[in-house]
Amino acid sequence: MFPFYVYSLLSYRVNYAAIIKQFINFVRKSLCFSFMLDTIHTIDTPEGVELQIKVAGPVVRALAWMVDFLIRIIVYIGLANVLPFLGELGVGLLLIAFFLLEWFYPVIFEIYYDGATPGKRIMGIKALHDNAQPMTWSGSLIRNLLRPVDFLPIFYGVGLTAMLFNQEFKRLGDLAASTIVVYNDEKLKAFDLPKADPTPLPIPLNLAEQHAIIHFAERAHTLSPERQAELANIISPLTNTEGQQTIQTLYGIANGLYGKHD
Repeated sequence: MFPFYVYSLLSYRVNYAAIIKQFINFVRKSLCFSFMLDTIHTIDTPEGVELQIKVAGPVVRALAWMVDFLIRIIVYIGLANVLPFLGELGVGLLLIAFFLLEWFYPVIFEIYYDGATPGKRIMGIKALHDNAQPMTWSGSLIRNLLRPVDFLPIFYGVGLTAMLFNQEFKRLGDLAASTIVVYNDEKLKAFDLPKADPTPLPIPLNLAEQHAIIHFAERAHTLSPERQAELANIISPLTNTEGQQTIQTLYGIANGLYGKHD
């Protein structure tokens, strides 16, 4: 009887280990599948340059949510072990804390921490508006207030269904708020400006026009020489030059706006 019990126990442990191994393999395959699902979102900038950002798929977003969920659970447990000692006041504070954490935890982080909750930051993703602008209060509030709807009927069933039916993997909250979750790729930061002697503005320009010149210089290396010349010649009346000379003049103006010196 005893040897049979030991054999059964060992068999159970072996099966338990097999289950864990299958789970790990499933997560790895899911991650690989997520990278296959991830796609590129293209944004047309005012100066005619296409900016590409990589959209985060369902699996990496689910893992980020799990990290945030675990963080909230730890905070809940800590508060539940401390506040009840204050009696009825403590219970009231506990309920208020639960409400604030559940509804405003993601909003605060998305507004003040570059669109990323701790879970998103760990997974290397963040939330933005469709035009790649930083998250605003209205956008974050809308996308997170609709989170309970996305959660229906259980474990984000509605949200996952919505994500699988659009190329940008948007849940209902994202669709309503015009937001998107993307990888926080360092390569998407502004490029170094081409080297050129700083040149002052020939005439006063508003802020948007100055930004257009800087963005042209930052991303010119991604354009063909013909496309560079085509865009530069649009403002040839401003520089009184044409072709390559206009491009170099714009480089100089961009360096001057950036505050670079000889």
